[in-house]
Amino acid sequence: MAAAVPDDAQTPFADTVFTGGALFSSDLVMAGSREALTGLAVAVRGGRIAAVCGEQAASALIGPDTEVVDLAGALLAPGFQDAHIHPMSGGVELLQCNLTGSENAADALATIARYAAENPDAEWIVGGGWSMDHFPGGAPLRGALDAIVPDRPVLLASRDHHSSWANTAAIRLAGADAATADPADGRIEREADGFPAGTFHEGASDLFATVRPRVSEDLAYAGLLRAQRDLLAQGITGWQDALVGNFPGIAGGLASYRRALAEGTLKAHVVGAQWWERADGIEQLDDMIRLRDEIAELGRGLRFSLTSIKFMVDGVAENHTAAMLEPYRDAHGHDTDNRGLSFIPAEKLTEYAIAADAAGFQLHFHALGDRAVREALDAVEAAAAANGDTDGRHHLAHIQVIDEADVPRFAAVGAVANMQPLWACHEDQMDELTLPFLAESAASRQYPFGDLQRAGARLAGGSDWPVSSADPLAGVHIAVNRVAPLSDAEPLGGEHQRLDLATALAAYTSGTAYVNHRDHDTGYLRAGYLANLVVVDPDPFAVPAEELYACQVASTWIDGERVYAREDAPSVVTTPSPTAPASEGSDLRRPAAAAPVAGPPVAGARVPSRG
Repeated sequence: MAAAVPDDAQTPFADTVFTGGALFSSDLVMAGSREALTGLAVAVRGGRIAAVCGEQAASALIGPDTEVVDLAGALLAPGFQDAHIHPMSGGVELLQCNLTGSENAADALATIARYAAENPDAEWIVGGGWSMDHFPGGAPLRGALDAIVPDRPVLLASRDHHSSWANTAAIRLAGADAATADPADGRIEREADGFPAGTFHEGASDLFATVRPRVSEDLAYAGLLRAQRDLLAQGITGWQDALVGNFPGIAGGLASYRRALAEGTLKAHVVGAQWWERADGIEQLDDMIRLRDEIAELGRGLRFSLTSIKFMVDGVAENHTAAMLEPYRDAHGHDTDNRGLSFIPAEKLTEYAIAADAAGFQLHFHALGDRAVREALDAVEAAAAANGDTDGRHHLAHIQVIDEADVPRFAAVGAVANMQPLWACHEDQMDELTLPFLAESAASRQYPFGDLQRAGARLAGGSDWPVSSADPLAGVHIAVNRVAPLSDAEPLGGEHQRLDLATALAAYTSGTAYVNHRDHDTGYLRAGYLANLVVVDPDPFAVPAEELYACQVASTWIDGERVYAREDAPSVVTTPSPTAPASEGSDLRRPAAAAPVAGPPVAGARVPSRG
């Protein structure tokens, strides 16, 4: 597994040695295994892994200045990477009216009222994070907002960012009334006389685009740094930003990344996916190429690149905009004439995919319904037929429902299944707003991760945060159990859709590294790879599957630097080197000066929620 370590005279000492625990790397631990590797150590020098070897051999690399990290039985793994996340909007929302911790409608309204009282000079109350399952029919009403904030416009995004909740003041400023037609790519919930009831789905939220306040570049930058702080605390050392562009209310996402590069504040390794404006045509590709090349010319490609394009193929099942092969049902179980929305016509999607692939871009699809999945796979297949193998590593995110005939096509066309495992369990939004309204065949095919694995598909893990928690360990728990922590529900989709622990962890490490074209230097514990590492305590392989939710990140390392450490974590104890005994009375623990540089995980990070 590792070459013999030369003697001290020939080998520079390591900066850090991890010992006394278990190791996980998907190339070393077989899928299905319930044991990680033990008796091994990892040595780090110059920001990279210098050796993976036996603990005795590693002692030759320990010098007077080597930090020896006693894992105390915890697990050392490659740093987690998130294949689909929105750090900019998530971080900004944490700094605005943040409803993600609300437990019910009353709690959400109390949070809004408190925020409004604390911010009397704010012209608008903006933010987001409300859950559809907290409101009848998933559609909160303007009147509830009017009762607490009658004099200022309020506009709040749902947790999944596919709907907005507005009060009357905001609706009137937007010029919306009973005569306002539903846009082609959205729907307005209405009162009996046709006036907007307060909830605007998908493209209907764009009615507020010209009147809502813009997020300043300083706030966007602060949001990015806040997001990074929380993500590092969850062991995430890299991600793919699934929307770099003019996110509603936030212009300047790319400017924030440029600033972070210039100021040296971007710690994580990031791939940016430029947003494909579905209302525009192929001509936008030229600007995307220009921006990609401008970023490449900065020479910081190992920290940030702009090499992916995000195509929004459809909506979500909860508001009946996910593109389905079979029609949605009404509240009585009868078929309707609604099969959801394909935001980009299938023939246009194929045209755009061929052109983007030929230009060297990765294709990143939001594809949730089975018709959207088929249209995205068709586009990937057409691009390969037209352009040959471009090593695009194209991926489909969300994949809630997949027709059985399309499951083997992922491996056949080389498309990666970009999973958000936290959603794959029974919870209120699934059981009350989704399953009752899907055709029976679709209801039984929710998030078929097990089928994809058996069909040979590559799997990658993502969160879609702030739609739901970014915590990879929470996602691993659901991927393995298909049941929320402490729940007595049946596994969603059946036990055959469960993944084993090694496969679930691989999705968040080597799987995401592959998607991000970073498997040459991240995603594995290998000599020469970047020392992007995470320590998990307790070792997930040492606890029962139903207790995986209790595992937590103890420390996170990027380029060999500890960027987060949980204060009470036994795995961050530093022991004296054999060649440099501690002086009498010295404190062998990490000194106070090395306190955590990242905040605690986001509150409620272990509560699965689907937005």
